[in-house]
Amino acid sequence: MSKAKSADLILKLYDLRRETKMREARNWIFGFFPQSADDVLKTMISEETSAYFRMVVSYWDMAAGLVNHGAINEEMFNDTENEHIAVFAKIEPYLKEVREKTGNPKYLKNLEKLVMRQPNAKEMLAARREMFQRMIKARAEMSKNA
Repeated sequence: MSKAKSADLILKLYDLRRETKMREARNWIFGFFPQSADDVLKTMISEETSAYFRMVVSYWDMAAGLVNHGAINEEMFNDTENEHIAVFAKIEPYLKEVREKTGNPKYLKNLEKLVMRQPNAKEMLAARREMFQRMIKARAEMSKNA
């Protein structure tokens, strides 16, 4: 894969993220902080949130699949993207149980494979979740003071 072709695909992925419904879904998922596998499962089937959830997680799993199969240079992708890590950090603690309960052992396998190849992946994901907890606390403080 040439760097120019990789860059072109990354830019195409970026353009897809700018689509109106995808922007809405991405905005929604950044306010989604599951506390259990059941939270994830409820979200997956909810009439209000299922489409947004599925749109974002399947997008990042697809993008990760392109990287995993060499269509996009992994180093370039990781240097220009990090949203997939945030999305995976939200779901990763519950992924095993979600897979078991849905009977889908390959659910988000592409995303998991890509993220877990990162140096210190477990620590990076834990740090991201700690950041989410600070965000939740800050939001609660803001709404309390409003």
